[in-house]
Amino acid sequence: MTEPVRLSKRMSELGLCSRREADEWIERGWVRVDGSVVAVLGSKVLPHQRITIERQASAQQAQRVTILINKPVGYVSGQAEDGYKPASVLVRPENHWAEDPTGLQFHPSQLRSLVPAGRLDIDSVGLLVLTQDGRIAKHLIGEHSSVNKEYLVRVQYAKPGRLPDADLKRLNHGLSLDGKALKPAKVRWQNDDQLSFTLWEGKKRQIRRMCEAVDLRVLGLKRVRIGNIKLGNLPEGQWRYMREDEQF
Repeated sequence: MTEPVRLSKRMSELGLCSRREADEWIERGWVRVDGSVVAVLGSKVLPHQRITIERQASAQQAQRVTILINKPVGYVSGQAEDGYKPASVLVRPENHWAEDPTGLQFHPSQLRSLVPAGRLDIDSVGLLVLTQDGRIAKHLIGEHSSVNKEYLVRVQYAKPGRLPDADLKRLNHGLSLDGKALKPAKVRWQNDDQLSFTLWEGKKRQIRRMCEAVDLRVLGLKRVRIGNIKLGNLPEGQWRYMREDEQF
């Protein structure tokens, strides 16, 4: 990379913040390039130039929260749609898990710019991440994210007998969606009617469509892990803060 690129893009590439945060910090005069403040949106930098941020930006970033919620059926992940409420409406004091180990207290400012870092469809339950931190959102749903996700899926085979081993192998590797081959997955039986899926990508309704391709009907779908963070004992419809020592 030798061509100049937008400062906000370079900051995001370096993992300093999201592009939106970068633009905000630039406007506030909180960004320096080679020691000089750059306060003009759209400014460009070269790869060898040193970018630093002021203490105010670091302090603002430190105050941003990431919330883990056990989403119930009937809530959408993002914006309200078709009369359904977004999962973010559950983030209120009465739904805060009593066993949250962080000791953090809820404040309405934590709802500002709180966005879902990934999808979980309306018919699915389990771990959903809502964050104010652009770095975490980029890490989980960015183009080059390598964070895997694990789901428990209750299924029913549409044909007599049991799912053939060859179709289980296709679930692991060999299926395509929308004309594009899926990345290898890790799919194995948990018991007679439940599969564990571990995915390294997140196409819309991917697991349901994968199951349809091998004549499996999905009866229930629950996300139990994202990277190193597990749903654990978090009750359905409740939420907790992500701990400082936790990492996806």
